[in-house]
Amino acid sequence: MKITRVLSIMLATAISMFSPSSVLAAIQTVTLDVQKMTCATCPITIKKALSKVNGVRNIDVSLEKKEAVVVFDDAQTNAPALIEATTNAGFPARIKDARQ
Repeated sequence: MKITRVLSIMLATAISMFSPSSVLAAIQTVTLDVQKMTCATCPITIKKALSKVNGVRNIDVSLEKKEAVVVFDDAQTNAPALIEATTNAGFPARIKDARQ
């Protein structure tokens, strides 16, 4: 009986590790157009706001291009959440380019 119980726990754990949401998750890259950047501290503020979003892996903010390139796990977040983060920080954004 104990072996059966241990095996069922192991099987349940293995199944949860490979649930559809984790298997289908993908790393996405989105470029956000952020036109209200005017000074050298703007990219710092935007990067801090985006780094607080769960699932964000990498952020590159360019004052010159007025854009933020964000790499994120789409099982944890999405582009609208990234836009919300920059907007709440005072920098409304829109999607410039998205790729998988």
